[in-house]
Amino acid sequence: MSNLIERLKIPSDRLNDINAVLLDPGMRVINDFLDVVSGYGTPEEINSKARNARKLGVLLDKVRARKPEYLTDLEWIKKKRDSGAFISITDYRHKVLGDRVETMQFAEDFAVTLEISALQYFPWIRVAAEQAIEKEMLMPGRFIRVRKMKEQEEDGDLAAVAAAMQIIGASYVETLDTRGTDGSNIHLGGPETIAGYFGGVGQPNDYALKWVDEFLYYYTNYGVSQVLNVNPGTVFLGYMLHRLGVDIEFKISVFMGNDNPYAGLWTLLGAKLFARDDGTSPLIGFNWSNSVNNKTIEITAQFRKSWGFEDLVRFEHHITETFKSVVRQPYNRRAELIEIVDHIPNISAKHEGGEPEIEEKRNHPSDVLDYFRDKSEIIDAGDWDALQINFLDKMDSLNRTARALTENGLSFVAAQNLHK
Repeated sequence: MSNLIERLKIPSDRLNDINAVLLDPGMRVINDFLDVVSGYGTPEEINSKARNARKLGVLLDKVRARKPEYLTDLEWIKKKRDSGAFISITDYRHKVLGDRVETMQFAEDFAVTLEISALQYFPWIRVAAEQAIEKEMLMPGRFIRVRKMKEQEEDGDLAAVAAAMQIIGASYVETLDTRGTDGSNIHLGGPETIAGYFGGVGQPNDYALKWVDEFLYYYTNYGVSQVLNVNPGTVFLGYMLHRLGVDIEFKISVFMGNDNPYAGLWTLLGAKLFARDDGTSPLIGFNWSNSVNNKTIEITAQFRKSWGFEDLVRFEHHITETFKSVVRQPYNRRAELIEIVDHIPNISAKHEGGEPEIEEKRNHPSDVLDYFRDKSEIIDAGDWDALQINFLDKMDSLNRTARALTENGLSFVAAQNLHK
């Protein structure tokens, strides 16, 4: 065995070959990328623009200009936060456990991030918050968004959500429009050509550079730093942006199909190779395929730790999925989550659907294809209320996970400014 292992060693001079390509002044694949970046300034200038755009006051000014009525909701959330209207972690644990809580020690080092997907529309935040206050529920610590960027920029949702996340103390991820459903592959259409996407998620030819350009636009204008990544080319370019000094962060989508430890090894190997000198990487979320089991996560966690990424790269694991268009139902991985999170840190529990037994009774159960519909079409079709119900079903599912974690002496990360 030791002789075989030695054969895997990579000679250090291979790095010279890699650097020869990266630093070749005539290498188009690198120069085309640098041309896009330089259009926004130096990395230092780019980061400075993003920090300014991310200031709460600047975001509120954008809301005031685009959708001033949203300021009422943002102020309401802020007042409820400041008045302590949301249940505290201590009170939540006592609510779940009663007097048993006095004898329990919670595994804070293995706290699970409560994650929901997808927060498509800003008004849902207040609706969810009102329910959380009334029913003593938890608000998520992490929100995933899959709404069209230009559409939400125009109607004010983009700035309003960014402001709300700061107010409640949650992280969030945006999905750029250059994601494969924007006509980038001229041979593919809608669901009727879905099989055509299996060979790659629609960022062919120059679309990887368009993704960089789109990220830099929203980064410098709205402070959006965390985005979804669905393609090996844009994963590489995310590594390159970070290496240059741009403070991008990204999560790898479930659509990347990482479904075994060797896919994880390859992805994290790239993160290590192109990490900054301080060891940091832009890869902050790693969404596994729906088909992975706990063994795969445990094996990958071993080299995640060896490379110093245990605190940096969150393993995002689907607990529930949309009832339609993704997986066979019933799909619920909560029991597996409970089995693994007492010894594998930095995991998020992603809730993309409600409980299957509830969803199947809905006139309009959650459907991932709803993510790609225009807002106007959803309203015209009379589906707005149904989609809001779908989101609240996901909130219910997320809270069931929080309860299960608590009952097992495990901890979680909810919206940190709301649940002290």
